Amino acid sequence: MLAGLFELMAPHLTEKQRRLLAGSGARALGRGGGARMARISGLSRPTVYAGVRELDDRPDPGGRVRRRGGGPKRRTAADPGLLAALDALVDPDTRGDPDSPLRWTCKSTRELAEALTAQSHPVSDDTVGRLLKHEGYTLQRTQKTLEGTQHPDRNEQFRYVNEQARSHLAAGQPVVSVDTKKKELVGRYANGGAEWQPAGQPEPVGVHDFPDPKVGKAIPYGVYDLGSGAGWVSVGVDHDTAAFAVTTLRRWWERVGRGAYPRAEQLLVTADAGGSNGYRVRLWKTELARFAAETAFR
Repeated sequence: MLAGLFELMAPHLTEKQRRLLAGSGARALGRGGGARMARISGLSRPTVYAGVRELDDRPDPGGRVRRRGGGPKRRTAADPGLLAALDALVDPDTRGDPDSPLRWTCKSTRELAEALTAQSHPVSDDTVGRLLKHEGYTLQRTQKTLEGTQHPDRNEQFRYVNEQARSHLAAGQPVVSVDTKKKELVGRYANGGAEWQPAGQPEPVGVHDFPDPKVGKAIPYGVYDLGSGAGWVSVGVDHDTAAFAVTTLRRWWERVGRGAYPRAEQLLVTADAGGSNGYRVRLWKTELARFAAETAFR
């Protein structure tokens, strides 16, 4: 009966509560009860006897599960050289300013744990993750910041564009930034990430990611209004052309811009000078001129 009771209750109890339950059983059984409860509960005899002693303590429902200082020691205390070994592994690949309070590394915790274990510092990947966070590291993605040869007047060009945007906004004129976003396959294709579903019932998707020739790809083209901080996205299914880019701009103006800027006389359009809105694309300039003529913009 005691074995069935303990088996039923133990999964719902804390460590201290299991100790107390085993101790109360040992006290109720009398002589030899400690050894018998150890066999029934699977706890060690010293743990059962500790539970017997704790039965005489003052009840503390909101107290500690373990006595102060109990439980396993921290890995850094048991292995004083662990942090130094970890820092030596991460430091050659550390990104950013080492004096910055925010540091990050591109090595995985599993790889670091394997390397540390090989150096006689046995540790799990979860522990490595906790140590990295404690030392101020975070896990981050790469950032596209490195470019090729730059024009000597690049900074002046961007300064000029920024001044133009500021002056237009100060005068109450609309300023937008346009760009093509990442193309996406349309249909039941696998995507990164996860979503909540009933256990054992994942969303079925195609085995292969070949585009469906009957559907094609979704091509998002965005217009961002710097003045209001709002965006507009049109999705095409044909090709990313200059005509599509200007059509998106035209629809934004007709649906949103005209109402937001009823006294607009100018429209400043900033673009990254590549793709469908590239500075060398003649159709982009032609379509923009046609749009300006339709709206009387300068």
